[in-house]
Amino acid sequence: MASLQPELEGFRQEVRKFAERAFREKAAHWDEEETFPVENRDLLAELGYLGLVIPEQYGGSGAPIIQATIFLEEVARVCFNTALICQLAINGPSRAIDVLASPEQKQRWLPKCVTGEHMIAIGISEPGAGSAMTDMVTSATPDGDHYVLKGEKAFCTGGHLATHILVFARFGECEGPRGIGALMIEKGTPGFEVSRPARKMGGRGMPEVELYFDNCRIPKEDILMVGDPTSTKSFKVLMSSFGPERVGNAAMCLGLAQGALDTAQSYSEERHQFGRPICEFQGIQWKIADMVTQIHASRLMVHHAAMNLKDGFPDPLDAAIAKLYANEMVQRVANEALQIHGHYGYTRDFPLERMVRDARGFALGGGTTEILRNTIASMTYKRPFNQRRD
Repeated sequence: MASLQPELEGFRQEVRKFAERAFREKAAHWDEEETFPVENRDLLAELGYLGLVIPEQYGGSGAPIIQATIFLEEVARVCFNTALICQLAINGPSRAIDVLASPEQKQRWLPKCVTGEHMIAIGISEPGAGSAMTDMVTSATPDGDHYVLKGEKAFCTGGHLATHILVFARFGECEGPRGIGALMIEKGTPGFEVSRPARKMGGRGMPEVELYFDNCRIPKEDILMVGDPTSTKSFKVLMSSFGPERVGNAAMCLGLAQGALDTAQSYSEERHQFGRPICEFQGIQWKIADMVTQIHASRLMVHHAAMNLKDGFPDPLDAAIAKLYANEMVQRVANEALQIHGHYGYTRDFPLERMVRDARGFALGGGTTEILRNTIASMTYKRPFNQRRD
């Protein structure tokens, strides 16, 4: 394991014990029943973990990104669905609010994020604008003291349970990255509808929904950033909030992979074939060695991205590299861990089939592995390969 400062290693051990005690026993239940772990979220709120990175002046702990990264890793090691709750609270809308919102807006929203009174989801992807988010068409048009929001969003994690949605929308007649800004819409706003949760392969305790905005009137005081139709500046500011989200995604990959490795190692010491434990066979030893090596390499990348900050955010290149490697690493490790279990790993009586399903989704959200490769290439060549060409 990559070495940490003593206080951070102490924090890791504290969170590991907490997660083992509080979340492991029912981890399979949330997946099996496709049920949101409300009791886990309530416990996280009670202990202040939902406010881990929120500044102290708004009731949070103001923890650095590296501490939040370790926290996510240890929770994901035992319960992926609970880790998704933490990711949403730590690296989702609350961080964007801290970057984009006015002091009055922060005071209005952030303290209630800490206590759990507010659950804020984020609406970015659209049916026709996934990886190409600059193709979004959801619009916010000024009308007196309000903006009129019209459009729809897809794959909104936890959107059916959220009290508010942080929505990225286009302000004004423009295309591409120009004019994209952000606003907050509250549950119950006339014209705002939410679909039934989608049936997913993994992460089934944290459902995703589609959002529909039929001329919803949003007060101006709920606009976080008005997009400038003549400039890409607002879009670049919004995109800066993706750095921590990508590092958080990679941290959850680490946790799930570590959990799969731990499970496979224990099983290989207990399972006997041909009169001895299977860990004595070189084929199993090599699998474990490869898994350890890949997790170690990934942890170094993730921790580097979490600590090598620029203006308070992970370097975009570091974050993209860390997420790309971790997204593919966790799939390899989870699959090999299942293989070590043989046919038992393929059954739902063991956690590996769930881990394999959960691992697959990491490479889709927060930038697909294909988009991340394009991003890394763009930064290497210093040319914008991801920009739209008509």
